Amino acid sequence: MSQFTYLGLLAGVLVVTAPLELVLHVRVYPRWRRLLVAIAPEFVVFVTWVLYAIHQGHWDYSAVYTTGVRLPGGIPVEEVLFFLVVPLASVLALEAVRKVTGWDAGYPAEEAAPANGAGR
Repeated sequence: MSQFTYLGLLAGVLVVTAPLELVLHVRVYPRWRRLLVAIAPEFVVFVTWVLYAIHQGHWDYSAVYTTGVRLPGGIPVEEVLFFLVVPLASVLALEAVRKVTGWDAGYPAEEAAPANGAGR
């Protein structure tokens, strides 16, 4: 049963963050294009990095805690899912904070404007 440890942790992350969409209606899933733009660069960079590290012998993954399903390059399917699930949970958390607090996730208008008034 321990071969499902990694998948179980990822499922736990999804279960814990699901109420953010279902209860708070943060609208992350309906805006899937925005989500894709937020997650895709991270996904490409980190999967490439992991594939390089595996190829160089810098690290490997325990067969005890993973299902043993490896994708091309030797990367476990759980690791690929990690680079989707954790950023998704982060976006859900950010949107929940924005919804509850009214925060616009940007600079306040007075901080965004140049101090000397240039550019107006």
